[in-house]
Amino acid sequence: MTKQTAKSMTETARPQAVIYCRVSSKAQEAEGHGLKSQETRCREYAVAQGYDVAGVFPDTFTGGGDFMARPGLVALLSFLDAQPDQDFVVIFDDLKRFARDTRFHLDLREALRQRGASIECLNFKFDDSPEGEFIETIMAAQGALERKQNGRQVGQKMKARMQTGYWVHNAPTGYRYKTVKGHGKVLVHDEPMASLVKEALEGYAAGRFQGQVEVKRFFEAHPDFPRSKHGDVKQQRVTDILTQPLYAGYICSETWGIDWLKGQHEPLISLATYDKIQKRRSGVAKAPARKDIGKDFALRGFATCGDCGVPLRSSWPKGARRHYAYYLCQTKGCASYGKSIPRDKLEGDFGEIVKTLQPGHSVMKLATLMFRDAWAARLGQAKAASEATKRQIAETDKQIEKLLDRIMAATNDAVIGAYEDKITALEKTKVRLQDSLANRAKPKGTVEELLELSLRFLANPYKLWESGNITLRRTLLRLAFADRFAYHRLEGPRTPQIALPFKALKVVEGVKMRSGAGEGT
Repeated sequence: MTKQTAKSMTETARPQAVIYCRVSSKAQEAEGHGLKSQETRCREYAVAQGYDVAGVFPDTFTGGGDFMARPGLVALLSFLDAQPDQDFVVIFDDLKRFARDTRFHLDLREALRQRGASIECLNFKFDDSPEGEFIETIMAAQGALERKQNGRQVGQKMKARMQTGYWVHNAPTGYRYKTVKGHGKVLVHDEPMASLVKEALEGYAAGRFQGQVEVKRFFEAHPDFPRSKHGDVKQQRVTDILTQPLYAGYICSETWGIDWLKGQHEPLISLATYDKIQKRRSGVAKAPARKDIGKDFALRGFATCGDCGVPLRSSWPKGARRHYAYYLCQTKGCASYGKSIPRDKLEGDFGEIVKTLQPGHSVMKLATLMFRDAWAARLGQAKAASEATKRQIAETDKQIEKLLDRIMAATNDAVIGAYEDKITALEKTKVRLQDSLANRAKPKGTVEELLELSLRFLANPYKLWESGNITLRRTLLRLAFADRFAYHRLEGPRTPQIALPFKALKVVEGVKMRSGAGEGT
């Protein structure tokens, strides 16, 4: 054998090595901390030992748990399986990168041994002697202990932060984290998603959305709303949003035993709105709105047939050249069954009725004085209600203190559990009372600011109808009328029941007219 041949065989017989690197988070990977430095150290070690590096397998995964859950390590084992005739050396820079769980450390050692691979660590010398195996097991156990201690410390810090009113988990849709001096990372509104979620929550509470499916469709109509990997909005995400107390400004966590703690973040909705949502989800509340109210027919669901009293339906039948808008009765057996009423005629007649609601100038001046008196009376009522709420809160605190004393004296686990459930219920009651008090105590503006829009509406309600805006028109229906509006296809409109404010103005106007007539006689 020539020297050249011997040299060639020596070169091809150089040991093959693979490098395994691991960091514990995506942030470390993104910031370049750990993986590159580990790979550089391991490559330097391979060169010093005369190894050829056949591959590098990185992982971004925490140290605990099954090693088969690590994509990089699974890829390494698959690489070894694909070359059963080749012996490899697996290099890593620290024993903690290998596994930080004693059982999985030993299982991984065995998995590599079965594949004929040896392991070498820059900071630890492996020894297959009984003493070496003992030391290795102790080192692995120490790594597992450190991991569990770190986990416990992180958990304690998370619980302590949540107990001070700060959310520590992933920000829910509509919020994002922002670092605020003196507070650390705090949830803040993430626009425009915050407004979108708020609209959905308030819409569901008010009955604008009849069910969770409609909320889901509302979200799907907005391309920027977060979607699953399949590109759709999951029903579970809708449920999570509707049941998340964070949107009402409160923190709840079964993991940390935290119930209805006032959060440090700004809520999207009130607690009252949140409660309405939960009642609607449980089927307690009834939706005030109809599913089939069309956008092109402001009186659909409000206008009723003058013969049978059933709400008129609406349609867009096609004529010779275009479509025409009609209201019609579809109640079988009714004299007006199948008979159509042009939309413009019905809504025009209704507009004439709205015009009659407009009071005179002198009546509005008197009404303004009446409203001011009513406002003062309401302020007094609000103050009395606030005092009553404060007393309820104080009484609730006393009940909680008594139950805590009973828990301290109790020895039966079932009794203690019952007391704890009662305390939880009282804490929720207290939170709602405090929220009610806070909202009642908030300044609502001056009487002039608050009455301006209302008086403007009362002075000329026809402006809302004349606008043609479907939302403003339906607002008018809710505010100005106490019941549905009956319309006969031949005889025209029936006299509608108007709402209390306009009824009161009519009474005032009648009194002034009689008073004026008396003065003239």
